[in-house]
Amino acid sequence: MTMTTPALSATALPPGDLASRSDGALEAASPHARGLARAGRFVRRAASLALPLVLAAALLAGPAAADTLLDARGTPVGTPDTARIVSIGGAVTEILYDLGLEDRIVAVDTTSTAPPRALAEKPNVGYMRALAAEGVLSTGPTLIVATEGAGPPEVMEVLGASSVPLVLVDDATTPEAVTGRIRFLAAALGAEERGEALAGTVEKGFADLAKVRAGIRTPARVLFVISLRDGVPMAAGTGTAADSIIGLAGGVNVAAGFEGYKPMSEEAVLAAAPDVVLMMTSGAHAAGGDVLASPAFRGTPAAANGRLVTMDGQSLLGFGPRTPEVARALAAELHPGQIAAAGTP
Repeated sequence: MTMTTPALSATALPPGDLASRSDGALEAASPHARGLARAGRFVRRAASLALPLVLAAALLAGPAAADTLLDARGTPVGTPDTARIVSIGGAVTEILYDLGLEDRIVAVDTTSTAPPRALAEKPNVGYMRALAAEGVLSTGPTLIVATEGAGPPEVMEVLGASSVPLVLVDDATTPEAVTGRIRFLAAALGAEERGEALAGTVEKGFADLAKVRAGIRTPARVLFVISLRDGVPMAAGTGTAADSIIGLAGGVNVAAGFEGYKPMSEEAVLAAAPDVVLMMTSGAHAAGGDVLASPAFRGTPAAANGRLVTMDGQSLLGFGPRTPEVARALAAELHPGQIAAAGTP
């Protein structure tokens, strides 16, 4: 009887199995099966070689993506041309001057009051909340750096769509936000070393201020009035720069029952019983006349004791590098006899 040996087929030995077998076993397989096996082994070797390359690429790309500098809109800053900067916002301008970048600034806005020479030596593009795109772009900037609150919105949209890069800087009012702004601008404009030194100085200022607050025995009850219209005070509630500076100075905002700026009736002011009325000395909302004689404040402890405190508006609400000093000075005004004035041992 003649016996035949059945040929090995591809289905008898799957490629995955063949690829793991010895060369002798492969030679015993059919040519088609051997081809499949060798193809499977090639794929596995190619994958093993490619995997380290993929991992290396991921490691290289990962930190770069994580370190991408984003502005307040979440837009990558990139590497802008900083030769001609329009600076919009008092805190932004103050930081740029402190970073030694004043020679690159070609224009500022009306809130750029620090240092005082900024408005004296640079063209003025107007109030930061009432900008005109033509006025900003006419200065020939290579970069526009503006605080997040700049406007109006339609103008900011035009500027953002122009060929000139626009970098928006957050306008939060916390100590961490102030130092964060400094480091952000320093990184965006290539002044990291000076930025870190400035941020460190400001951080120390806030730490010293916290020690001052700890020594306040009786916090003053404060009402910040941004304007007085027809005898009705427009007061600052929570979520405002005024609320933040009052807290940093160790005071208590008596208008903390609402958010933003709202008018307060005579009855509401009387019920709030402020020890001090705080107003600005500059700008469109500067204090004028005998504020405490207004019927709105009649009967309050502030009126009875003549406690009206006024300070420069941009210094008070700008939240730039000077904020620790400004808050220390305000704390001394709000709490006479409880803490030493700035510079006093």
